[in-house]
Amino acid sequence: MDNCTLCPRMCGAERPLTGKGNGFCGLPALPGICRADKHMWEEPDISGEKGSGTVFFSGCVLRCEFCQNSVISRQSCGKTVDAQELAEIFKRLESKGVHNINLVSPTPYYPVITEALDIYRPAIPIICNTSGYERVETLKMLEGYIDIYLPDFKYSSAEAAKKYSAAPDYSDVALAAIKEMVRQVGIPVHGDDGIMKKGVMIRHLILPDNVENSLGVLDMIADELPLDIYVSLMAQYFPTGNEKHSELKRKITKEEYDTVSSYMMLLGLENGYMQEHESADSSYVPDWNML
Repeated sequence: MDNCTLCPRMCGAERPLTGKGNGFCGLPALPGICRADKHMWEEPDISGEKGSGTVFFSGCVLRCEFCQNSVISRQSCGKTVDAQELAEIFKRLESKGVHNINLVSPTPYYPVITEALDIYRPAIPIICNTSGYERVETLKMLEGYIDIYLPDFKYSSAEAAKKYSAAPDYSDVALAAIKEMVRQVGIPVHGDDGIMKKGVMIRHLILPDNVENSLGVLDMIADELPLDIYVSLMAQYFPTGNEKHSELKRKITKEEYDTVSSYMMLLGLENGYMQEHESADSSYVPDWNML
């Protein structure tokens, strides 16, 4: 892949099939798969009783300081696969009876993913589980391939986005991207089994000492997106040891959680989920190298 502009950094990287690219992400064109298995810890209407068939890709275009999957997000690792092999992974996961195929951090590999879906399209929903830092132009190439978008909306503050993710343009970029996702698949549609079949659900992780950032994200959602959009408010933040800034070296407080969750209700964002404040621990981080 020459002159890569898939993500908003548009760094024009040269990305060989394998090895190391020379752009921000440093990733090759072929994806590394760090885990592909049934996953039970997504939102209830994603995991359900049968689990989500989750494919964790290596590397990331954002690489947040506080990443809880930093073991795989900061490098190319896992088993390298081509489109045919990725299609076989989709087929194997589907055979396990999962509710969906869940693509986690797929942004650098969209061309391979769409090629794999052309080879084999599962009869269950395809989820794009992303940081939210996406180019609208790139998302348009996914139209018709993705049934459910599960984007993060991490920042309203350019200062926080620059400080923790080296992406001061994050809020404007993510808002435009989520609007495009809503255009493609709309608000969530659920089946008789309560499992999500189509639509957008936005995730926001509350960070310690960043309540104003979270309130700003909720304001942007309420002001710019359909009020019946689904929002998953996450309280699971815990330090992993990679934090450079002192405020991130603790979990969020009950007061921080209550302030943000109460404001979400005040704005009328009533669809979605709220994690309990006590949910912050490493049990949400899966074992890697499971194919």
